[in-house]
Amino acid sequence: MNLFADIRGAVVDALGRMAGEGTLPAGLDLSNVAVEPPRDAAHGDMATNAAMVLAKPAGLQPRAIADALARHLMADPRIAGAEVAGPGFLNLRLDPALWQGLVRVALTEGTDFGRSAIGGGEKVNIEFVSANPTGPMHVGHVRGAVVGDALSNLLAFAGWNVTREYYVNDGGAQVDVLARSAYERYREANGLEPEIREGLYPGDYLIPVGEALKEKYGTSLIDQPESVWLADIREFATDAMMQMIREDLDALGVRMDVYSSEKALYGTGEIEAAIAELREKGLIYEGVLEPPKGKQLEDWEPREQTLFRSTAHGDDVDRPVMKSDGGWTYFAPDIAYHYNKVKRGFDQLIDIFGADHGGYVKRMKAAVAALSGGRVPLDIKLIQLVKLFKNGEPFKMSKRAGTFVTLRDVVEEAGADVTRFIMLTRKNDIALDFDFAKVLEQSKDNPVFYVQYANARVNSVLRRAREAGIAVDDTTLMAADHSGLSHTAEIALLKKIAEWPRLVEIAARNNEPHRIAFYLYELASEFHGLWNRGNDEQELRFVQEKTADSQAKIALARATGVVISAGLAILGVTPVEEMR
Repeated sequence: MNLFADIRGAVVDALGRMAGEGTLPAGLDLSNVAVEPPRDAAHGDMATNAAMVLAKPAGLQPRAIADALARHLMADPRIAGAEVAGPGFLNLRLDPALWQGLVRVALTEGTDFGRSAIGGGEKVNIEFVSANPTGPMHVGHVRGAVVGDALSNLLAFAGWNVTREYYVNDGGAQVDVLARSAYERYREANGLEPEIREGLYPGDYLIPVGEALKEKYGTSLIDQPESVWLADIREFATDAMMQMIREDLDALGVRMDVYSSEKALYGTGEIEAAIAELREKGLIYEGVLEPPKGKQLEDWEPREQTLFRSTAHGDDVDRPVMKSDGGWTYFAPDIAYHYNKVKRGFDQLIDIFGADHGGYVKRMKAAVAALSGGRVPLDIKLIQLVKLFKNGEPFKMSKRAGTFVTLRDVVEEAGADVTRFIMLTRKNDIALDFDFAKVLEQSKDNPVFYVQYANARVNSVLRRAREAGIAVDDTTLMAADHSGLSHTAEIALLKKIAEWPRLVEIAARNNEPHRIAFYLYELASEFHGLWNRGNDEQELRFVQEKTADSQAKIALARATGVVISAGLAILGVTPVEEMR
């Protein structure tokens, strides 16, 4: 039940009647008509911009439309008041029974309350993490993993058919560096001094790989030329790193549906097929690019290259797909990989990249637009950096990776649930400070504690009620008379619950899972506010002397818990039933 959508439906019906009676022209586009919470709660329960967005196409003054719309809406028994404000906004007050009725709906639907069908079953591919298989994941990957997984949960909850995908970058020079680094650890396992020269990966995480190589090959590869062992050790080490990455993701509660290999694109004709498709569309040509901005002409060597005409699809400059030596650029396999996703029949693609990939956004969108004929939209989310602190000071942790803090370090220090929630307390394109002391403290300033504490309080209400002999099963709570939930603090909590289905749809349409975390904090704040008022006002306490009064109030607490549990499930966080 989306109460905002229901009232918007009433507004649209009223506008239709106004067109039928000649107050409005027929055939107006109503797609931008919205019903939303007012900016100031004192102005009403909901507000609509209908008069403002229709005034110009209708050739009428906004207030004239708003006045007529108010008269029509007052005929709806759900509308208790309609008041024109400012230039033509219409503030609405609803019959309190609508808010009170949400309790029964939430308890009936359980954690499916707020679930939406706006995705229409469309297939969406979300590619995220995609860390190079050269070592354990670092703290920067944590945020991308959490955002991608929460977005996947959100879109599934809103009706999309979601595939989580990891692109294994196992086709580039970095896996050769991995093989050489692992070979030195293999020599070390055989009692020799490893030569971890500059450019190799120095982390201790490769020591077990070296030992495993010794177990498999003994001493047979010692002092052999690179041509003998490189391919085998590259595959062995890459498999070991991917197993480590899978375990890291599992520790964070992230599970992928598909792992796609970059290496599998080479020698299979997939890259050639993608470039041929672009060539057939007239988008591949031989040409010379202009020198990059800011580069001195004497430092620029113009040369003919094979280029993708990405400017035809919104890019700033055309992009090379083949190097002067005839090999593919890094961009070429990425084009082929996205072409593969298009051919798999996805209706929408989402990529979650690190902030250092900002320059890749336009070219990748251009490639997908060209290869799909504009049919498949690509949304790219850039993940900004995470800075680690403890008590406000930069925090250095054990770095078994050699050069960076690992995902596992963070999860072991803070816990998966806390880590996931905090990673979603900022929009993805805003840098995030992660202070280990603050994320574990029990205060209102810690959003994960504040939300979990609300859920724990809901469960404490249920426990205390049972101890008092009050039935609190959902069937009984649904049957209670909720009309007594009329205090302003109770109505405020009900209004916040009513926003949940609307918030889900907004967050899903914009691919913004952080909105769920923000909403849960606001919901918890309303619940704690009501709880605290109950400390001073007996009639607001959830457990009352009269069972009938108690069950209605307990039902409100239980409905709050239902929404918190649904929201935490989207974030991938387990609700806490009792705080310690």
